[in-house]
Amino acid sequence: MRATERTADTKRRWLPRNAPPGGEAGTGLVETLIAVGILGLALTALLSGVSTGSMAVSRTDERVAAENLARSQLEYTKSQPYQALPATYLTVTPSPDDYAVAVAAEPVPGGDSSIEKITVTVSRGSKELLVVEDYKVDR
Repeated sequence: MRATERTADTKRRWLPRNAPPGGEAGTGLVETLIAVGILGLALTALLSGVSTGSMAVSRTDERVAAENLARSQLEYTKSQPYQALPATYLTVTPSPDDYAVAVAAEPVPGGDSSIEKITVTVSRGSKELLVVEDYKVDR
């Protein structure tokens, strides 16, 4: 055997049998790492979208609950007998979770004592969620 045949024979022993010719043995690893990186970015974007959607649903649920409480409180206040100012009207109970409902009655500008401006404030914790105003008439 010649020296060149021996070195070629030695090189063949260290390469896997199915290795592509030309020294491209590590190409599969690089392609795999790139694919894993792309999948990682796609998964990160997907999870970010799910998180944002979840927060939006939470805020919407909070807003809907506040609107329903305010509507219920206004109807409840209008169904109570008319009181001369300064008036104190009962609030709807029980409020769900840690929501709070406050009712305030004030005179209407112009001096008509048979109309009151009712303000309903719905809050959760220390955050004011919704303020709704309507009028109550003495009939």
